[in-house]
Amino acid sequence: MNNVFLETIRAVDGEIFHLSYHQKRYESVLESFGINEPMNIKELLNPPKIGIYRCRLIYDISKVPHVIDVTYHEYKKKEVNSLKLVFSNEIDYPVKSVNRDEIDALYNERDDADEILIIKNLLVCDTSIANIAFYSNGEWITSKKPLLKGTTRARLLDEGKIVEADIKVQDIRNFSKVALLNAMVDFYVLDRCEFLI
Repeated sequence: MNNVFLETIRAVDGEIFHLSYHQKRYESVLESFGINEPMNIKELLNPPKIGIYRCRLIYDISKVPHVIDVTYHEYKKKEVNSLKLVFSNEIDYPVKSVNRDEIDALYNERDDADEILIIKNLLVCDTSIANIAFYSNGEWITSKKPLLKGTTRARLLDEGKIVEADIKVQDIRNFSKVALLNAMVDFYVLDRCEFLI
């Protein structure tokens, strides 16, 4: 079993965003392994004062006490205009682990598409890097069964800006807008989105 996990946190000009959601998810991973001594992530972060950065925190819970390794990576948003539907009923990624082999294998099936949309048991899950939401009848709907319950997804649910529902693969063409959700892009409504089979 993989014991190495990560958090990806957005920082702009030295300001760190939505840290409480990352702290909560980090602590929930520790708790699932019976570890009750979390670190305060805020005390470990010192991002560059100019620019947009991805703060990458990696922690190995097999080490006692565990250590969090922090690196900073300049960030540039990836443009997404097409999603290739890829199907896997076996894929499982319930916690943010550094082991993304299953996701990477599906991503390699994207052909000419910018990103993939993972379908499990004929229900929409996530892209390779983000949760997803669709707009219909005045509300944004996100999958009730994502691969990973992201921090941005959790925050937007708490704020009432999105709602959960099962999204069947055959229904995706009925939605008028598509948005990607993750810590770096926040709520990124795609200018256009082509679904490729």
